[in-house]
Amino acid sequence: MQPLRNGCHDRWTWNKRDKSHEVRLLGTDHVTAHFHPNWSNGTAGVRGTRALNHGRYYWEIHISQRIFGTSMMFGIGTRMARLHIDAFVNMLGENEHSWGLSHKGMLWHNGKCRQYTKPFRENEATTIGMYFDWQQGTLTYYKDGACLGVAFTGLNKLEEEIFPTICSTAAKTEMTLGLTMRGFYDLQDRCRAAILNNVANDNDVDALNLPNKLKEYIRQGMSL
Repeated sequence: MQPLRNGCHDRWTWNKRDKSHEVRLLGTDHVTAHFHPNWSNGTAGVRGTRALNHGRYYWEIHISQRIFGTSMMFGIGTRMARLHIDAFVNMLGENEHSWGLSHKGMLWHNGKCRQYTKPFRENEATTIGMYFDWQQGTLTYYKDGACLGVAFTGLNKLEEEIFPTICSTAAKTEMTLGLTMRGFYDLQDRCRAAILNNVANDNDVDALNLPNKLKEYIRQGMSL
């Protein structure tokens, strides 16, 4: 069952300034990452714009049917995690700065791996969901709607910012950011989300019979 069903939609995308030169971000919203557009001679990655610390977040990645190669990975990492290597490696989890699941069903962190789930079927599109819970310090994976269980723990001990991260060694592979949800920070945040569901733009916010400080708080929610 999808977590954070009682949360709200989150607004983030892949970071055009924080990626390998072998990643092309497609569309005006940059939700699709296209890896190695010509041919591949290494491992390329990209980070999301959402810092996950101190919150609860769920996001889904739709992987095109081109699933093959040494390693396609989905996970999280700090800014210290590399986003390009001129070699075919499991880049997410190569050291203490990242945590990842490969399409071969292996979890990686700090250079060590363990079997977590069955290898993905090659050339068959699939959807990976990730649930990050800062309070519990856990990252849990979902595959095509089925929960695979807690993969990593102790993540709330991190002092550095941590971000959604993906990478691939395979040429012309694509991963598209799908559903993004977050938990509410507090009651005020929950009330703001209810208002945002009923306003379309700044003009609608200006028309609200509210103090200016509250209007600015609502506008801030439009960019979260």
